[in-house]
Amino acid sequence: MFLPSLASGLVSLVLFSAPVAPVVPAAAQDKPASSVRTVEITGGDDMKYSVTSIPAKPGETLRIRLTSKGTLPKIAMAHNVVILKAGAKQIDFANAAAMAAATGYIPPDMKDQVLAASTMAGPGETVEVTFKVPAAPGTYPFLCTFPGHFAAGMRGTIVVK
Repeated sequence: MFLPSLASGLVSLVLFSAPVAPVVPAAAQDKPASSVRTVEITGGDDMKYSVTSIPAKPGETLRIRLTSKGTLPKIAMAHNVVILKAGAKQIDFANAAAMAAATGYIPPDMKDQVLAASTMAGPGETVEVTFKVPAAPGTYPFLCTFPGHFAAGMRGTIVVK
C-alpha cells in the first residue's frame, strides 16, 4: 500500500511542479510578422482617382490596386499610380513624364524621386504596386503620369502618421 501511494504522490509532484509552456495554436504560429494592407482605387475617362487620400502608418506595407473603369483605348487613356518622395516637385515630374512614353511615363532622370510605381492600366485592366511606407511621418504625393492626367486632377496623397 505504501508504494502505490508514494508513486502516485511523485507523479502528482512532477506534474504540478513542471513549468507549463503556453499552447500557441498552429494558425497563430504560421501568421506572418507583417501583413499587406490593400487600397482599391479606380480611375476612368474623367481622369480622376476614386481615392485621393490614403492614411498610412510609418513602415507599413501597402498595396495600391488600380482598376481602369474607362472605355477609351489604352493608347488614348491609360492610368498608373506613381508614389513620389516627400518634397518632390509634382508638376515638374508630371511634365517630364509626359515626354517619357518609352519608359512607361517615368522620366529616367527623375527615378530617384519615385518610391514606387505601377505599370499602365487600360480599360478593364487592374495593376498594382506594393511598397513599404516610409518611416518618416509626412505627406507623400501620388499621381497618374499619363500625359495630361495630373493637370486634370488625377493625383492624391499618402498621409503617414
